[in-house]
Amino acid sequence: MSKRTIVTMPGDGIGNIATSEAVRLLDAAGFEANYVHADIGWEFWKSEGNPLPQRTLDLLEEHGIALFGAITSKPRDAAAAELVPALQGKGHVYYSPIVGLRQHFNLDISIRPCRSFPGNPLNFVRRGADGGLDEPKVDVVIFRQNTEGLYGGVEWTNPPKHVRDALETHPKMKNFADTPSEDLAISTRIFTRNACRRITRRAFEYADKFGYKSVTVCEKPNVIRETSGMMLFEAREAQKAYPHIQLWDTNIDAQMMWLTKNPEDYGVIVAGNMFGDIISDGFAGLVGGLGFAASANIGDTCAVFEPTHGSAPKYADYEVSIVNPIAMFNTACMMLDHIGETDLSKRITAAVSKVVIEGKVRSYDMSKLRGSPAALDNGAASTIQMTDAVIAALD
Repeated sequence: MSKRTIVTMPGDGIGNIATSEAVRLLDAAGFEANYVHADIGWEFWKSEGNPLPQRTLDLLEEHGIALFGAITSKPRDAAAAELVPALQGKGHVYYSPIVGLRQHFNLDISIRPCRSFPGNPLNFVRRGADGGLDEPKVDVVIFRQNTEGLYGGVEWTNPPKHVRDALETHPKMKNFADTPSEDLAISTRIFTRNACRRITRRAFEYADKFGYKSVTVCEKPNVIRETSGMMLFEAREAQKAYPHIQLWDTNIDAQMMWLTKNPEDYGVIVAGNMFGDIISDGFAGLVGGLGFAASANIGDTCAVFEPTHGSAPKYADYEVSIVNPIAMFNTACMMLDHIGETDLSKRITAAVSKVVIEGKVRSYDMSKLRGSPAALDNGAASTIQMTDAVIAALD
């Protein structure tokens, strides 16, 4: 059997070491693959005016599977200021390359599992009824619509006259009638029925396959009536095929409160782009933070797997890396599951679990130390040492 080809896109900052350590772990676990490097991120924005070059899109078109590290993003003016002189003033506009990937390949299904590892000192703990401490098991999987909503990119500062004229056909725009266009910034929140249908159906399919008892729509239909309302309607339609799975709906603001009151009550959660981003970070905080949070971006012809942490540039230049690579390991396991290598995925997950519960080797965040090189002197494991420990724990 020929080796599978995996496109690796380390990106920026800590994405480079996180990706390389994940590949080292995959090799040690026996995953046989050819890895093809692809360019993405800030350096290519600065030098080419494009953080997502066509050559990278071509590689993904060819191979369809990618392991992605992290990227740096900055506001418009700051991004423009960092272009090389030859590109200054040429009309280049920075746009997030991961958002670009999602839209180019219609990676509309984002899956973000948030599961607690027993023994993780960063797990959420609450006070029980008897006054003692209670550590609920968290096992939540967020399905985030990945290509639309507030991240769709349809927005203006100083909207053109034809745009403003169209918007002013809506009666609510009378509240802004006295505001000059140059003082208006407008971002749209666009939902389509097909995308809502796809994400809600996939959420119920997943819940049914893995035995979750509920699917929760986390939106805001009492205020954002049209878009959130469409998502909720399609979830109700999807639920008809799965009458044994309960459908709940919560408002995003209330959900952020409830997730620290009764996180064990939730199973699969489905939301639009922005609210899915928010709620997945909220639940990630209950299972150790972004050092443990993985995600998948799934389309019909391509899938990109990424940890949900950023490029953390303040850590990127440390002589010895201290970042926690477990999020990237969990991401690699999601990739293995997607391509049918479930035994390998389970083996790596078991090794991570063993390292966590033994507690002998802990990254700085797990050791509850400040993120600085001094953490290593205080007993925290480096990124490489964390990988070594997981490799040693492989059965």
